[in-house]
Amino acid sequence: MRLKTLTRMVALAAILAAAPATAQELSLSYFMGPKHPMNAAVFTPFAEKLAEVSGGKLTVKQFPAGALNSAPPKQYSTLLSGVADIAFGLPGYTGKLFPVTNTVTVPGACPDAFACTQALWNAMPEIEKEFDAKILAIWANDVPVLITKDKPVRSLADLKGMKVRVTSSQDVPFLEALGATPVSQPVTVINQNLANGTIDAIAIDPSAIRSFKLHEPANYVTIGLPGSGSAFFLLMNNDVYNGLSDQERAWVDEASGKWLSESGGAAYLKVAKAGIEVARDAGVEIIELDDAERAAMRDAIAGALADFENSELRDGLTGGDVLRMMAGG
Repeated sequence: MRLKTLTRMVALAAILAAAPATAQELSLSYFMGPKHPMNAAVFTPFAEKLAEVSGGKLTVKQFPAGALNSAPPKQYSTLLSGVADIAFGLPGYTGKLFPVTNTVTVPGACPDAFACTQALWNAMPEIEKEFDAKILAIWANDVPVLITKDKPVRSLADLKGMKVRVTSSQDVPFLEALGATPVSQPVTVINQNLANGTIDAIAIDPSAIRSFKLHEPANYVTIGLPGSGSAFFLLMNNDVYNGLSDQERAWVDEASGKWLSESGGAAYLKVAKAGIEVARDAGVEIIELDDAERAAMRDAIAGALADFENSELRDGLTGGDVLRMMAGG
């Protein structure tokens, strides 16, 4: 009997050691569903790594599908106000706050999702200055395609007068130079708005085709539009991060950073290709612009690109400075 009692006591002690009463649960807010590729690529790997390195003392509880905030552009303010400890979002929704970060979306900044993620990390010393939060990860999706319902876009001339949804305010002058009218809308409404004709087209990374079922209202996808990746962030509230012990902050740092960002970029590179195949399988016509039309579009945006390079994003820092930094210069 004594041996059985001792065995039970040892087992109980092991359980208590594995799940200490001092464990802290951090809330993570995002507006997509839990099956979105970024859950598997970023949110869950961060949570699992944090639980691993902390021995279960720091854990993460996900709040997907807008449970803590249903308005994607307000994710950053939701984080700052303390509604969530950790939040996912797009700096493009609040472009004026993050001009350096959003430089990654400028045409020619980088060729694909993984390269654009590397570009963001090349500029990290300047990017960090824009955020009033701890950056856990920052990464990019793939270069945009143009998704349309009623009108196929096969040339520069076809874009004239079209109302095109863009992700970032930095995209605006380039779409205008192509003859289109850019509008900003949260990604959660663009499927419906393309279907009902509120917008004529969507300029977006092709992974969104599957994630937001854009193949359903679409009839055409055009590849070859000038553009680059859009940035994404996973941030922790500064008060929460600074309120942790030195050891706890070290655990958070180990569970985040460049490796986690690269996981997001690599996943977007993979699912971008899958998005095109989803559209193709659904009967959507895939249009690839020829070299002459791509060159015509590059020529059309040359003036807007020069204006951006000469613009001052912050005191003493121009768009050209950031582009060179992102290129590793």
